[in-house]
Amino acid sequence: MSDTDDIERIREQKREQLEQQTSGGAAPDDPVHVEDAAHLDDLTSEYDVVLVDFYADWCGPCQMLEPIVASLAAETPAAIAKVDVDANQGLASKYGVRGVPTLVLFADGEPVERIVGVQDKERLAGLIEQHAPGAAQ
Repeated sequence: MSDTDDIERIREQKREQLEQQTSGGAAPDDPVHVEDAAHLDDLTSEYDVVLVDFYADWCGPCQMLEPIVASLAAETPAAIAKVDVDANQGLASKYGVRGVPTLVLFADGEPVERIVGVQDKERLAGLIEQHAPGAAQ
C-alpha cells in the first residue's frame, strides 16, 4: 500500500467518524479539523452555527486559544472547525485571513463575524449565543 493509499484510507475513516458524529444533528463535542474547502462547506451547511479557527501550529497565540475553542466545542451548540492555514492556504485566502489566529463565525452557512487574535471564552460564547437558532437578532 502506498502513502497515497494510506492517506486516502485515513481521510475516509475521518469522514465516516464525522458523519457518525453529525448524524444526530448535534454539533460535535470536539473541534473538527478541516481537510479542504469542500469539508468546510459541508460543516457550514450541516450546522446552524460554526466557529472556524484559522490557526498555525507555530503560532503562540493560536496555542493559547486551543483550550478555549476545545471547551466551546463541548459546551456550546456550535460546531467548532479548525483550519491549519499552512495546509489550507487557499481556504485561508478565500476568507481573507491575513493573521492568525483568525476566527470566523458562520450562521446559516454565511460568515457573520470575524475576529482576529486571542479572545476570551465568554466573548466567543456570547457571539455563538447571539447567532444560535432562536436568538433575537
